[in-house]
Amino acid sequence: MFTTRNFIASILMATLVVGIPANAEAQQAPVIPLKDFFRNPEKVAFRISPDGKHLAFMQPWENRLNIFVQEIGKPGEVQVTFAKERDIQGYFWKNNNRLVFLQDKGGNENFHLFAVDSDGKNQKELTEGADVRAEIIDDLYDNDNEMIIGLNKRNPQFYDAYRININTGELTMVGENPGNITGWQTDNKGVIRIATTTDGINTGVLYRNNDTEKFTELISTNFKESFSPLYFDFDDKLLFVSSNIGRDRSTIIKYDPVAKKEISSLYEHPEVDVSTLLRSRKRKVITGVVYDTDKSHYQFFDKQREELQKKLDTRFPGYEVSLAGQNRNEDKLLITVSSDRSYGSYYFYDLTTGAFTKLADISPWLKEEDMAEMKPIKYIARDGKVINGYLTLPKGIPAKNLPVVINPHGGPWARDEWGFNPEVQFLANRGYAVLQMNFRGSVGYGRAFWEASFKQWGLTMQNDITDGVNWLIEQGIADPKHVAIYGASYGGYATLAGITLTPDLYACAVDYVGVSNLFTFMSTIPPYWKPYLDMMYEMVGDPEKDKELMTAASPVFHVDKIKCPLFIAQGANDPRVAKAESDQMVEALKKRGIDVPYMVKDNEGHGFGNEENRMDFYREMERFFGKYLNGRVEK
Repeated sequence: MFTTRNFIASILMATLVVGIPANAEAQQAPVIPLKDFFRNPEKVAFRISPDGKHLAFMQPWENRLNIFVQEIGKPGEVQVTFAKERDIQGYFWKNNNRLVFLQDKGGNENFHLFAVDSDGKNQKELTEGADVRAEIIDDLYDNDNEMIIGLNKRNPQFYDAYRININTGELTMVGENPGNITGWQTDNKGVIRIATTTDGINTGVLYRNNDTEKFTELISTNFKESFSPLYFDFDDKLLFVSSNIGRDRSTIIKYDPVAKKEISSLYEHPEVDVSTLLRSRKRKVITGVVYDTDKSHYQFFDKQREELQKKLDTRFPGYEVSLAGQNRNEDKLLITVSSDRSYGSYYFYDLTTGAFTKLADISPWLKEEDMAEMKPIKYIARDGKVINGYLTLPKGIPAKNLPVVINPHGGPWARDEWGFNPEVQFLANRGYAVLQMNFRGSVGYGRAFWEASFKQWGLTMQNDITDGVNWLIEQGIADPKHVAIYGASYGGYATLAGITLTPDLYACAVDYVGVSNLFTFMSTIPPYWKPYLDMMYEMVGDPEKDKELMTAASPVFHVDKIKCPLFIAQGANDPRVAKAESDQMVEALKKRGIDVPYMVKDNEGHGFGNEENRMDFYREMERFFGKYLNGRVEK
C-alpha cells in the first residue's frame, strides 16, 4: 500500500562513542578490482513457484539482469527475458507457469507491466503509454490470472485501480480515483476495502465493508501522524496497523474499523519504530515483527516460526539469516545469508526432507576475509541529539589519521542500515574510513527525531553531518586535511551544502544526482508527487513564504564559497532530481572560471543502473579521490 509515510521514505535513498572498532587487523587487504564491487551479481533475486517445483532468478545476459527459470533438483535453466537496454527492475511468479515483471525506459521510472511464460514464450506488455506508470496493489494470491494494479493514465498525478488479466492485458476499473486518493488496499479476498487520501497536509484513511458500499472516513490525521494499515486479520474484520498516534514511535496495533478504535497494542519497541509484521498465510497466524536498531532483529509470537529462525541462526552464527520466499504450502523455503562483509548467498530448504542446498553466492569473486567491518557507532550532536551511524575502517590499517569519506544517505527521510554496501567496501579497500550517519530526519527513530528535520535542509541536518566529521577528527581517526564528502540524491545535496556552508572542512567532494536549488527542485517534482506538494512545503520550505530560508540553503547560490575540487554525476532522465539541478551547479562554477568534472549519462535516471555506466562513475570517483585524498587506485 502506498501511504504518506511510504512516500516520505522514498523521496530521495563534547561527544559519545559506542563500539569504535579497534581495527587490529595485521595485514591490509589487496587492491580488489573495481569491477568486482560493481559488476552485476552472478545470480540474484531468487523466487520460488507457488507449487514449489521451479526456481526463478536473475543473472546477467548481454550485461543486463534477466530472468531465468530452472526445475528444482534438475540441471539446466531456461532464459525467460532478453532485456538489452536495462536490467529487469523486479518480478514475481503469478502462477506456476507465468511470471510478471516491471521495466522502465532509461531510468524514467514510468514502470510498465509485462508477463511471460516460464519457458520464455507468450511475453506481453500489459500496460502501455509512454508517460503511464504502473504500481502493483495486490497480486491476488488466490487468483492465477488476474491482479489489481494502479495506473495514472487518466491523470498523471494519481492512480486509478484496475483488475488486469495477465494473459490478455484486459483492464477493468475497480477503483476510480476522485483525485485525492494516494493508495488502495485489499483484504485477504482481493476486495479493495481501504483507500488513503491526502489534501497535501492531512492524511485520511477511508474504509468500506465490501465492494458495493461507498467509502467512509475511518480516521484523519496530520501527515506527521502515521496510521498505516498493514493487513486485515484472517477473518477480514480487524486491521493490523503501524501507528504513532498518541506515541512518539510507531507500534503495531490491532484496530477495529467498525468501532473505529484501537483494540490492543501487539508490539512496540522503546527505541525505534516498528512497521514490519510477519504472517503465515497457510496457517493463518501472525508470526512476528522485524525492527532495526543497530542491526535487524526479530520478535516472534509464533513458536514454529521462532524455532525455524533459531535453526537458521545456529547454522550461520554471526550472519543475518532471512526467509526470502516460500511456496504456498510453506514447506519449501528460500533463505538468504549475508553480513556486513558478504553480499550474501541463497539457499533452498526443503522442510519435508530436511535437505538444505546452496543455490548461489551473489558475488563469489569477493572474498569475505578481504572486506572491512561495518561497526555501529553513536555520537552527540552539538544540541545534544544522539546520532546513530556506522563506521567502516580500512582493513589492516591503524585507525589513526586516516583519509575519510563522509557518506550521508539519500531520502532524506530514509536511513542507513547495517549490511553489505559495495560503495562502502570499495572505498574502504582503497584506504578510506567511511562514516555514515542517520542525521535528524532519518526514519525509524520516532516522530520527534523525524520532525526535527523540517525546514532544516542546510541547517541542523547539515550540522549533524559536520558534527560527525569533527567527532572523527577528535577521536584521532580522521586526518583533518583529507576529509571528503560523497552522497547521492539528498546525500548529493548534503555534499553540495557541506562544501558551500563549511568549505574549510572538506578536501574534495562528489555529488551524485543531488539537489542544488530548492526552488527548482520543488517545481520539477514528478506529477505523481504533486498531491504531496503542501506537505513538501512544510517539510522543506515554501518557495514564497520561506524564500530567504530556501535561498540560504540552496548551494547553487553560494558557489563562491567553494574551495575544494568537486565532481558531479547525473542521469539525463532523472524524474526525481532533474538534470537541471546539476546543470545549474556546473554553469555557476563555470562562470567563476572553474571547470568542474561533470558526467552525464543519457540513458540513466536517478542513479546509474546499467553496469557499464556504474563502472564509468566509480572509476572516475576512484581517480578523483586518489588524487585529492592520496588513496589507493587500481593500476
